[in-house]
Amino acid sequence: MASGERGGGYSNHREREILEELRLSGGSSRVQFLAERLNVSEETIRRNIRVLEESGHVTKVHGGVHLKDLSSEQPLHFRMNENAEAKRVIAAEVSNLIQNGDTLFLDIGSTTAFIAVALQKHQNLFVVTNSISVAHTLATRNGNRVFLAGGPLRPHDGGAFGNEAVSFIRRFNVKHAILSIAAINERGFMLQDMEEADFSREAARIAENRIIVADGEKFGRSAPIIVDMPDMLVTDVTPPEDVRAMLEANGIALVVAGSREQA
Repeated sequence: MASGERGGGYSNHREREILEELRLSGGSSRVQFLAERLNVSEETIRRNIRVLEESGHVTKVHGGVHLKDLSSEQPLHFRMNENAEAKRVIAAEVSNLIQNGDTLFLDIGSTTAFIAVALQKHQNLFVVTNSISVAHTLATRNGNRVFLAGGPLRPHDGGAFGNEAVSFIRRFNVKHAILSIAAINERGFMLQDMEEADFSREAARIAENRIIVADGEKFGRSAPIIVDMPDMLVTDVTPPEDVRAMLEANGIALVVAGSREQA
């Protein structure tokens, strides 16, 4: 049995690795190649592919597999299990930046869902969000006021997007906008979805301080849509040299959660 095939509760990790390999290879790959890349048996890959096909992420073909939609995001509950400890560390760091009574925007990302949990002991927060998860976590507690954007909700994460949601958040002025991202490299910060990117830009515009939160696995990735530069990046590991150079060139503060490293 190959390393990593023992024990339960490991399928989410393997499925995430398969999806990442498919994205890196342009959206399709042979089963044999995936097995070699991930150092597991072809049968293990086929089992995970069956799960991914049932969840709508991939399509099986003879001897291989295709991503159904290169621009699609994984469901929120799936992403909450990815690098969960790193996201908790980031969330704890961000919660220290937020004071009782602050005004803030939190988006639909899995890391921001962890941040909402980390903020549950704060009081009198004024929160604007397009995330049902964030609203549910912070509403009706400790004197908070929570404003949830309207509009159609995406089926995979319960996020509100589109013209109605954008018009809603334009009515606010907040101290902090806490934003998620799909990829960070030497070119900047990127997302997969155009509607989400447009919404992120509007959320950034209503804030005095724009904070992007991202775990280390986002470094070196690429996505098709570039978003505006933030004021601060909070992450869990020191970024690679090319990303640090990009941050310095754009005057972006770097906070590595738990290490007290700031630049």
